Amino acid sequence: MKARRRTGPTDTVKALVHNRDGGTHVRCGTRDHLTIHHRVNRSTGGAREGVDQPGAQPAARLHGCNGWFEDNPQESYEAGWKVRRPQLPSEVSVRYPNGWEYSLTPDGSAPPSSRR
Repeated sequence: MKARRRTGPTDTVKALVHNRDGGTHVRCGTRDHLTIHHRVNRSTGGAREGVDQPGAQPAARLHGCNGWFEDNPQESYEAGWKVRRPQLPSEVSVRYPNGWEYSLTPDGSAPPSSRR
């Protein structure tokens, strides 16, 4: 039987994202049922090399917000929770519940870029 190809972020990237965001969701601030959310849709390259880095993924709630991002695309793109191609996640800041926007970096840090 052929081994299943892993297309998501590594455990190291998951830990960096969790630590960067303080274990909270970037849209609603919850700490429950967190998982990793691709800012770039997997169908348009969201699982390609480089897009599985910490800057490409905020923590997202497994049951609720991932669907919310898809159901509310305009607000998701405006807040940086989702990124349209050809933009790169490193070029688009992300709005957090505290009203600040942060630039998510490949090393797992998130320097503030502005306040809304």
